Amino acid sequence: MKRLQYRQSVDRNARFIADHTIVATAPLVPEIRLHLATEITPIWQASEDWLAEHDVEPPFWAFAWPGGQAIARHVLDNPSLVAGRRVLDFAAGGGIAAIACLMAGAASVEAAEIDRLAVAAILANAALNGVDLPAAVLDVVDAPVRWDLILCGDVCYEAPMTRHILPWLQRCAATAEVLVADPGRAYLPATGLQAVAHFDVPTSLELEDRIMRPTTLYRLLA
Repeated sequence: MKRLQYRQSVDRNARFIADHTIVATAPLVPEIRLHLATEITPIWQASEDWLAEHDVEPPFWAFAWPGGQAIARHVLDNPSLVAGRRVLDFAAGGGIAAIACLMAGAASVEAAEIDRLAVAAILANAALNGVDLPAAVLDVVDAPVRWDLILCGDVCYEAPMTRHILPWLQRCAATAEVLVADPGRAYLPATGLQAVAHFDVPTSLELEDRIMRPTTLYRLLA
C-alpha cells in the first residue's frame, strides 16, 4: 500500500510539472534544457492551490535563478573545476548546476532539495539532458561532509534560510571547496567570501527588479 501511495505521489508531481512548464533553456546556459515556467503568476497560483492540498513549497524550482545560471556557466566553461570530483548541488532548485557538473565530467553529483516538487523537476530535467542525477527530498544541513565541492546558487535570499545554512557551509569549507553564486541578495554575508568570477545574467521583471542581474561567484572561506 505504501509503495502504491508513493508511486501515485511521484506521478502527481510529474504531471504537475508537465502541465505548468515548458521545455526551454536559460539565457546564460543554452546547452541545458529545463522544465521552466514562462510566466510567474499562473504557476505561482497553481502552486498555492497545490500547497493547500499537498503541502508543497512555492515553485522556486520552475525558474532558472541568476545564481544557478552563473554556476552552471562557470562549470561548463571550466570543466576542470569538477572533473573527477564529488559534487553537491545544495538547494538545487531545478538542478541546472548539478546537470552542468555531470556534463563537465564530475565523478559524482548529488542534488539536495527539501521540496518534493523540486526533486521531481530535477529528475525530469536530468532526463531531458540524458544524465543520471540522484535526487531525493533531503535536508543535508549538518550532515558530515562527503563531497569535494559544494555549489550554492542564490541561497541567501531570506534571513532564516541564511542563518540555517551558513554555519554548516562554513564548517564544510574547512574540508571541501564551497562556492556561492549570489546576485546581490540582502542576506549575503559581508565577510568571509572571495570573489572568483562575475556574470551579467539576463532575467525577467516578473522575477527581479531589472532585466540584467550582475552575479558574483564567491569561494566561501573557512
